[in-house]
Amino acid sequence: MTTDKPSRNEDEYFAKLDRERLERKRKEMQKLDHDAERKSHHMRCPKCGGHLESEDYRKIQIDRCADCDGIWLDAGEIDAVVDLETRGFLGKALGDFMGSLKDKRK
Repeated sequence: MTTDKPSRNEDEYFAKLDRERLERKRKEMQKLDHDAERKSHHMRCPKCGGHLESEDYRKIQIDRCADCDGIWLDAGEIDAVVDLETRGFLGKALGDFMGSLKDKRK
């Protein structure tokens, strides 16, 4: 005896497949939306929305806004700038100190 009516188990199985397919599609659409939003903000100033231009500051690449003249640094770049400035200052101070020692020897 055959019936054309699907069993309850078949209905549940296909309903589960539909839910899984819809969930995958929803996640795929969310990722596409997320990627598009990130792309629209790439190299944009967080303050005014202007375009950022990359430039070198003492061998460190920084991003400067052409509109508001803001400066934006990537992860680790502030530490590199501070390190360069500190070494530059200490290097000058150390040089002045060593020079003063030479003068005292004469």
